[in-house]
Amino acid sequence: MEGKLPFAPTRCGGIEFRWGERTYVMGVMNVTPDSFSGDGVGDDIEAALAQARHMASEGVDIIDVGGESTRPGSAPVSVDEEIRRVVPVIERLASEISVPISIDTYKSEVARRALEAGAKMINDQWGLKRDPNLAELAAERGVPLVLMSNQRDKGGYDASIQRDTADYEDVMAEVTSSLKTSMELAVSLGVPQENVIIDPGIGFGKTWQQDLEIIQRLGELRELGRPILVGPSRKSLIGKVLGLPVSDRLEGTAAAVAIAIANGADMVRVHDVQQMVRVCRMSDALIRREQDGS
Repeated sequence: MEGKLPFAPTRCGGIEFRWGERTYVMGVMNVTPDSFSGDGVGDDIEAALAQARHMASEGVDIIDVGGESTRPGSAPVSVDEEIRRVVPVIERLASEISVPISIDTYKSEVARRALEAGAKMINDQWGLKRDPNLAELAAERGVPLVLMSNQRDKGGYDASIQRDTADYEDVMAEVTSSLKTSMELAVSLGVPQENVIIDPGIGFGKTWQQDLEIIQRLGELRELGRPILVGPSRKSLIGKVLGLPVSDRLEGTAAAVAIAIANGADMVRVHDVQQMVRVCRMSDALIRREQDGS
């Protein structure tokens, strides 16, 4: 079986991601008061612990803790405030559950404190564009690093129409190029290639039509030779297609997750863990049978 894996396994704390065997599920935990999905736990550590235990019981593989909202138009928070939000939660989770914790931040000082508190992965939504020191930190601590393609610095956010807006000749070429640049920087700063995971950045500086195109063309990212993380959960592309609010996008998320897996996703970042674990298992049964020789 080892020879059939598309990439070398990635060690994350006490577990190993064996890419190609199945799709891994990253659960979203927002310790913010203004999450776009409406499920932020704020500074309630007990609520965060209860949510984490619930995710663990539902089969989550890793929990991604974020202390700054990523919704379009949201105001950034200070390093100190972000640390105040995430560190106590990570300390508690790391001491009481066995599922590894990821820190969702683009600030190296926040990531450093999070790793000291027990986090085992860094999820950088800016792909080192904002703070290249994250790569040096990931190399120093030997933890996986997720690099996301974020085009908000190019496309921006148009408040008058309440959506990301960008103009590309070829959105997938832009995403691939930005991820390649981020990967090369990470490796040059000491991150082992097997510790790099790439994310095309659904909803970050792309229109909803471009997000759909990215999921359809996801397989093109295979040329970069790294496992792919995709986060379509409850995103605006689902709201635009189905005409539904954030609270009613479960089925749309399930469809996006299944098609992403069919097109090459190795990990999905989701809010509704139990349902998406089931979608992943069924998708894997259909898609990976030929891959694993079943």
